[in-house]
Amino acid sequence: MENSFVLPGDVVGSAEEFIPGDCTYVKGGVIYATTAGLLNIDEKNKQASVIPKTNAPAKLCQGDIVVGEVIDMKESLVIVSLAFKKGYEDRPISDEEATIHISNVRNSYVKDLRQMFSVRDILKAKIVDEKQLRLSTGDEDLGVIKAYCNRCLTGLVKKDGKLVCPSCANTETRKMSSYYGLGVV
Repeated sequence: MENSFVLPGDVVGSAEEFIPGDCTYVKGGVIYATTAGLLNIDEKNKQASVIPKTNAPAKLCQGDIVVGEVIDMKESLVIVSLAFKKGYEDRPISDEEATIHISNVRNSYVKDLRQMFSVRDILKAKIVDEKQLRLSTGDEDLGVIKAYCNRCLTGLVKKDGKLVCPSCANTETRKMSSYYGLGVV
């Protein structure tokens, strides 16, 4: 049964014997697959899960880390077009937008969102509400990972905790991820 191919709705185990893992759900004490993939039984942790083998977009859940582009900004809201979920980079998210409320930008007070983000910024965030697709960049490793100069659109370089444009020497501020400019998600 382990590593056998399952389809959505196939029985993958009993809730009495196993904990439901990724890509599964429980109904009536039975664990079912939510996607097509390989059944994975973790005997040590007594968990039944499914390793997806489809090109369907990854399911977004609370706590997931996502990467996206800032496409619009309001007074207290940043609108982000999601690109992918961490760990599922090969399965892009299409036509999904999420928001970051000003209260979820940092773990301290933020007066002006335009000091934290700019349209076209690429950022890394955590999903804090999967139903409303609300994001947070409060943790140190979350925030802008790539930014562009608002004057000449050149990629900004991190220098002494600030972002500097190598073309026009413009200096800007952002809520930067600790991974800014490293090309690492």
